[in-house]
Amino acid sequence: MAKLWEKGYSLDTLIERFTVGNDYLLDRRLIAADAIASIAHARMLRAIDLLSSEDLAKLEEELRAIAREAVTTGLSIEPAQEDSHTFIEERLVLQVGEAGKRIHTGRSRNDQVLASTRLFAREGVLAVREALSDAVEALCMVAEAHESTPMPGRTHLQPAMPSTVALWAASYAEGLLDADSLLASAFRLVDRSPLGAAASYGVPLPLDRELVARELGFAEVQHNVLDVVSSRGRVELALLDSLDQIGIVLSRFATDLILFTMPEFAYFSLPPALCSGSSIMPQKRNPDGLELMRGKSSTLSSYTDLVRNVVRSLPSAYNRDVQETKEPLMRGIDLVLDLLLVASLTVRELEVNVDNLARALTPDVYATDDAIDRVVAGESFRDAYRAVASGLAARGAVERDAAEAIARRTSTGTPGNLGLDWIREGLAETRAEVARSRERILSAVRTLAGQQLSLYPGMPPKGGVDDHRRERNEVGQTEQ
Repeated sequence: MAKLWEKGYSLDTLIERFTVGNDYLLDRRLIAADAIASIAHARMLRAIDLLSSEDLAKLEEELRAIAREAVTTGLSIEPAQEDSHTFIEERLVLQVGEAGKRIHTGRSRNDQVLASTRLFAREGVLAVREALSDAVEALCMVAEAHESTPMPGRTHLQPAMPSTVALWAASYAEGLLDADSLLASAFRLVDRSPLGAAASYGVPLPLDRELVARELGFAEVQHNVLDVVSSRGRVELALLDSLDQIGIVLSRFATDLILFTMPEFAYFSLPPALCSGSSIMPQKRNPDGLELMRGKSSTLSSYTDLVRNVVRSLPSAYNRDVQETKEPLMRGIDLVLDLLLVASLTVRELEVNVDNLARALTPDVYATDDAIDRVVAGESFRDAYRAVASGLAARGAVERDAAEAIARRTSTGTPGNLGLDWIREGLAETRAEVARSRERILSAVRTLAGQQLSLYPGMPPKGGVDDHRRERNEVGQTEQ
């Protein structure tokens, strides 16, 4: 079993194990993407007369078979093969002979791995953006159902001003849409074809990089070949940074709900199906999903930090260090997708305790309203502020009507003028943009594969989602 870089000597066993790491496991999820990219590359080689029509037909047939098998039943890569590139080339040589030896013409494993990870990541990003849209939708539905439901606004966790459930829910919807804007920018970096860069400096062949990009449904070619290879890790970092922003929004959301579902607050309730129990305390129902959402957002941040620290001091062109950026990228996409799915489920099942929320609006939350009334009557704000503070100390707060207090807040984005249509418009734009990108990408992959194939997650579930996630979790653990 020869390696692609074989030169007639054997690698020390320890060095081989150390350098290969778990790439051969990670690449099981990239085989289909690698095969599809190879079809596009082969078509380009035929277009510039470096491959015969007969050889192209043989290669396409076998590469399609590899891609289908990788997605439907799974394929295993041996540690000695190192990665999906060696696995595919060896199988091609075995099945179609000499034509298989031609597939690497004009390519390096540098641009080859960039192509497969980008094909994987761009579909993964679209899956994340779709899940994010679903979470925003769920939050909007809560906001619309409770647009006038009073809720104490808090700062420093202390009662602050009258607010609404709608303002609270819509704030997280907007936060996710902000994060999606960053993710859309990162997607544009991922949605560029790296093929033809080879090992950073191109090759002395008339490679048609634009043709390959069109075949693969990329939005454009990544231009400078040295920057293509140097961008490995940097693009992953941009993507992980935007995913991290999603995790931060969801972590704060989880913390809110952990607090607000406590018996001492009881603003909201979680159904039993979303809570685990205690092994010793019979009465316990624990918000484990929310706690892990918060904890796993830290894990997501660690992937970002790992990649940042790998690439920050590297020289230009390829360095083996960037091998360490593949796993964080793949795990980061998987993790944020799960976080969004859990968040959407939680929002959909959340029970709003209207009576408890109304009771929580104690008279002191209207103190600012009292000061503003005095300002309207002619006092300066500072004098009004001090007068209300003195009155609170002397005789306490005065009860007010929550609905009236909320209705008076009419500035854009306030509880009385929330503008949920604005969020709906942003959500519709996001869904339309994702749908256009997905159709472009799936159409290209469908044409190359001869059928519809998903390149994310790129590893077949064997018995459903649970087995698929268990299989995903094997990656990285086998070596431990």
